[in-house]
Amino acid sequence: MVESFAEPGQIRGYHAHIYYNRETRAVAERLREAIGNRFSAELGRWHDEPVGPHPVSMYQVAFPVAEFPRLVPWLMLNHAGLNVLIHPQGEDAYDDHTIHALWLGTPLPLRVDRLRRNREPQPA
Repeated sequence: MVESFAEPGQIRGYHAHIYYNRETRAVAERLREAIGNRFSAELGRWHDEPVGPHPVSMYQVAFPVAEFPRLVPWLMLNHAGLNVLIHPQGEDAYDDHTIHALWLGTPLPLRVDRLRRNREPQPA
């Protein structure tokens, strides 16, 4: 039973991780360019190898809370078949990438052992 509810105001921003492979990199490039031209977002480096919890190639898009209602619906309609993880930037990286995350496309098995926890796990 939930004893208290988290406040959305604790979210500092969002990340979208755009996953690709050798065959879909050109699609990922076009999507990246479109995001950069349309939204107030910071485009991260290309990671052509798995990095951190991410099991395949990806780049990160960091965006402010105020951009969420514009960018996320656009990505829903325009992710071009790429898998995308969207998560808040909160207090606990593990929870942010797992229980607080949204997926577009097929969810990928994250390497969660590489994520930092700032609190004890909550019972299911």
